Amino acid sequence: MTDSASSSSNHRIARIELDEETIIWRNADIEQERRIAIFDLIEDNCFKPVRAVERGATGPYHLQLAVRDGRLLMTIADTSDQLLEELLLGLARFRRPIREYFAICDSYYQAIRKATAAEIETIDMARRGVHNRAAELLIERLEGKIETDFATARRLFTLICVLHIKG
Repeated sequence: MTDSASSSSNHRIARIELDEETIIWRNADIEQERRIAIFDLIEDNCFKPVRAVERGATGPYHLQLAVRDGRLLMTIADTSDQLLEELLLGLARFRRPIREYFAICDSYYQAIRKATAAEIETIDMARRGVHNRAAELLIERLEGKIETDFATARRLFTLICVLHIKG
C-alpha cells in the first residue's frame, strides 16, 4: 500500500454518535435501522472533512450528529476527541425527503407483516429510490465541506432521519 493510499484510507469515520437528547422517540424498527446504519457506516465509509484536512487532520474521525435549531450539527473530532470542526447544515431541503422516507418506511414495516412478496418488493424499491435521492442531496449539500461516497451518504441520511423522529 502506498503512503497516499494509506493516508486516504484514514479519511473515514471510526466512531459515530447521535445526540440522545435530540432523539425523542423510537420504536424497534427504527432502532434496528439505526443499529444497522451505524454498524455498516463504521465498517465501510469514506469521510473527509475538507477544511480540517487542509489544517492537517489525517483521520480517522469521531462524528457526532445532532439537530440544533432546525439544522444538522456535525461535530468532527480526531480519535483523541480533540475537536477538529463543527459544521452546521441547513435541513430545510431535507424536510420533504425525510417525510417521504418516514412514510415509505412505515408502509414497508406494515407490508412486511401482512403483504405479499411482490407488494413488499415494490414498496422496498420505492423506499430505496427516496433514500438514494436523499443521499444525492446530502452529497450536494456537503460539497466543499465533506467529501464522501454514495454509500456513506445513504447511511448518514438514515441517521439524520433517526434524529427527526417525534413521538
